Amino acid sequence: MTDFHGVFPYLASPITPDGAIKTDVLARLCDDLIKAGVHGLTPLGSTGEFAYLGTEQRTAVVKTTVQAAAKRVPVLAGVASTSTADAVAQAKSYQALGADGILAILEAYFPVKDAQVEAYFRAIADAVDIPVVIYTNPNFQRSDLTLDVIARLAEHPRIVGIKDASNNTGRLLSIINRCGDDMQVFAASAHIPAAVMLIGGKGWMAGPACIVPRQSVQLYELCKAARWDEAIALQKKLWRVNEVFARFNLAACIKAGLQIQGYDVGDPIPPQTPLTADERKVVEDVLRDMASSSS
Repeated sequence: MTDFHGVFPYLASPITPDGAIKTDVLARLCDDLIKAGVHGLTPLGSTGEFAYLGTEQRTAVVKTTVQAAAKRVPVLAGVASTSTADAVAQAKSYQALGADGILAILEAYFPVKDAQVEAYFRAIADAVDIPVVIYTNPNFQRSDLTLDVIARLAEHPRIVGIKDASNNTGRLLSIINRCGDDMQVFAASAHIPAAVMLIGGKGWMAGPACIVPRQSVQLYELCKAARWDEAIALQKKLWRVNEVFARFNLAACIKAGLQIQGYDVGDPIPPQTPLTADERKVVEDVLRDMASSSS
């Protein structure tokens, strides 16, 4: 079984006003994150604005990430669609580009029942030869993954994990109890990562790790070493980043943080808007506090 674990930043998608992916900026971000110790990279997650990008843009993001990673860490490419056929095509394309795994997301316009939800994820996993991590975010999606569906998907030989953004940490424990080693559980920024690690989680996939990678890696290492007092102390500091992330538009917040740190990632894709000056100052203050507390 593939051992994905640790901190997987949801990469921002640097973009020009006319829609071109800034591949040089993305490559530098990937390289710096790897040097900071992250355990993997996830292009085309929520922070990567997958819902706002076209096929060519998504391809450029994945290709650039794979090339920049150069097999130093695994790349889990986000696949998302309302259509099973389109999702399968994306997954095949990203495997061909060299992705090490797929993060599969179901978008839904019309509600779909459990059987169709399960069939969507199975179709993606059947279409590729690389591991698949399934993703659920009930806050944004019209259809959720029930425990029964998750348990059945865990039996698929290529479905190795789940990233859950439900805000419900008890649900993660239910998945761990139900599926055991057949389903690696990853937290989202909506969860408290140290708490998820305590109950048996494998790590977290989240946008904030893009702007505080070293502290995120340090938190993971403290948890793995069962140094819980130190882990909780660091978690309390890091939670301010999660609070800001939850307060503002996801991509706008992370892009503002990256711009503050010297990455010319551009603005979030319209109709999203950049942070206001006051909102940006909140992000600046948090990053300054994090930098001073870790120095």
